[in-house]
Amino acid sequence: MHLSALPSGRRILLAAAVATATALATTGPVVAAPDATAPAGDRQQQYAAAAAEYGVPQNVLLGVSYLESRWDTHPGQPSTSGGYGPMHLTDAAHILATPGSAHVDEDEDPRGDDSRPLKLDPATAAAPKRETSLPSASLQTLDAAAALTGLDAGTLRTDPAANIRGGAALLASYQKALGGPVGAGTDPAAWYAAVARYSGADTSDAAAAFADEVYDQLGQGATRTTDDGQRVTLAATAAKPDRSRLARLGLRNAERPDGLECPVRLACEWIPAPYEQLSDDPGDYGNHDLGDRPKQQKIEYIVIHDTEGYFGPSVDLVKRADYLGWHYTLRSVDGYIAQHIKTKDVGWHAGNWYVNAKSIGLEHEGFAGQGTWYTEAMYRTSAKLVRHLALKFGIPMDRQHIIGHDNVPGINAGAVGGMHWDPGPYWDWSHYFDLMKAPFRGTGTARTGLVTIDPDFATNRPAFVGCNQQPPGVPTPRPPAEPCPSRGSSAVVLRTAPSPDAPLVNDLGLRPDGTPDTMYISDHGARASAGQTYALAGRQGDWTAIWYLGQKAWFLNPASAPTAKWATGFVVTPRPGKATIPVYGRAYPEQAAYPDTIPYQTISPLQYTFAAGQRYAVGGVLPGEYYRAVSFDGSAPGDRTVVRGKNRYVQVQFGHRIMFVNLDDVLILPSPVGAPR
Repeated sequence: MHLSALPSGRRILLAAAVATATALATTGPVVAAPDATAPAGDRQQQYAAAAAEYGVPQNVLLGVSYLESRWDTHPGQPSTSGGYGPMHLTDAAHILATPGSAHVDEDEDPRGDDSRPLKLDPATAAAPKRETSLPSASLQTLDAAAALTGLDAGTLRTDPAANIRGGAALLASYQKALGGPVGAGTDPAAWYAAVARYSGADTSDAAAAFADEVYDQLGQGATRTTDDGQRVTLAATAAKPDRSRLARLGLRNAERPDGLECPVRLACEWIPAPYEQLSDDPGDYGNHDLGDRPKQQKIEYIVIHDTEGYFGPSVDLVKRADYLGWHYTLRSVDGYIAQHIKTKDVGWHAGNWYVNAKSIGLEHEGFAGQGTWYTEAMYRTSAKLVRHLALKFGIPMDRQHIIGHDNVPGINAGAVGGMHWDPGPYWDWSHYFDLMKAPFRGTGTARTGLVTIDPDFATNRPAFVGCNQQPPGVPTPRPPAEPCPSRGSSAVVLRTAPSPDAPLVNDLGLRPDGTPDTMYISDHGARASAGQTYALAGRQGDWTAIWYLGQKAWFLNPASAPTAKWATGFVVTPRPGKATIPVYGRAYPEQAAYPDTIPYQTISPLQYTFAAGQRYAVGGVLPGEYYRAVSFDGSAPGDRTVVRGKNRYVQVQFGHRIMFVNLDDVLILPSPVGAPR
């Protein structure tokens, strides 16, 4: 998460930068509730009743709701763009009036290069102009729904049936304003422009992209069980959308210049991050580095972040030369994408220069630790963008290469505690990879030695605390650390023994005194996340142990409701005769590889122990590389070159974060058959 990336004393406390928006100009008369309401517990009938009441084709209503929330209720909790309920009725005024959490205050240097630490002038590191590029309609649709239905705002936020009625009323009002036919029996194709308006997008391509996704879903159909246990079905119905009324929305046309690196069907705009010299010193520049990737250096990773702020202010920050830069920002309400840096160039986003030099950074509008939820619209556009980039650059679509900011290691032992932990435990990795057409699959048995974490997101609800606060520094709860909202999660909790009463395992990088990590929301040192693969260390009853940060870590994995899939692959273990081997946060070359013009970049082991007898899953074998970039104009000796050594490193899943071991220190073996019990 980039908004907390300033060093101590220079941080930007970015509050929600959205103003209370006005309700829609034309809402029409209040419509009374029907005499016969749908059964309280039958969600399918609630959609049917709302569709009939307001004259919306039922499949259109279901399709819009699916693209907003996949029909989930998220009871009483807002999305990352302030939307509530299965119809994502937005209420910025309520969000702004509700006491929130303090901003996460951590010490990560987003550039992560100790040869050129990030320089930020405290005199210019003030908060940017507080404005948002989100359209007002997307921020306050709940008021319009209240006026149309006669229901109060609180009911619309918390009651699913009321929320669905509000969404149906909005759709009908949009259709009427556009001069389209209204009625439950009308042709779904005629509702395309109304669906586009429902997106809340402020550009014609973003509105159309949202509507296209809805109509694609109509053709595919869907069936799923919601987060409150309701079975809902959208029957597959072919509908060729009528786009003739789209222009009546009066939305601006975003420019798509040549070279924009987005799939054609996605709404994407070029909003450049500046590359500027800030003083007479050639080493004083921002907010990224020029490169020539992949010609000069292979792109290995795509890093998923959240912004810890709203879209508009986040984009304002990346437009500042004295801040830091990432490649893309995605908007929650409609999935709109802004590209800021060419993929050939190196962003300052991950807090680790080795990873930065070999990655593309995506920031998603949202918050890691406030109990909010990410919209389906944003998941979909992000997954399509990531798939596009992965195929273009030959990046494997797995969790060893598509990683969260929370999976990036610190560059040295002192940096581990300040590393960021977004997008957080509420990011649905399994669904995200399903959308990428790269689902997590079981490839082995209990005897093949590896496990891939994959809990059922909806029912896996760890009892995290502290979503009401995000304290500075190493995550330590401050009273009152209230229970977080009960929410689905990608994370499983790791304990020191196969018992729900056993202490959590310790992450020495977060708790050097060896005390157990906690259930505090930002304290991720005792968690494994969906898609991550670990070496099996033992099994006992319903519990499974993995090797994790130099210790056995146990998680609940009952056969009746498994939270992991058995896998096959390769593991590393120390070579014979080595009692322990070092683990690193970056894979730099040996000293002999550096020319005289480039200073040797030392690497030091992290604080963890990789001992004989332990095994860790292999994520790939990588060359020792260092990208030299320390001057604005390339005038520094050896600048904009890649130093490559003879040594090679193995990427391993060592804890929650990936790490590296020297290939000379380990044996690479097939995951063992007949793994320990």
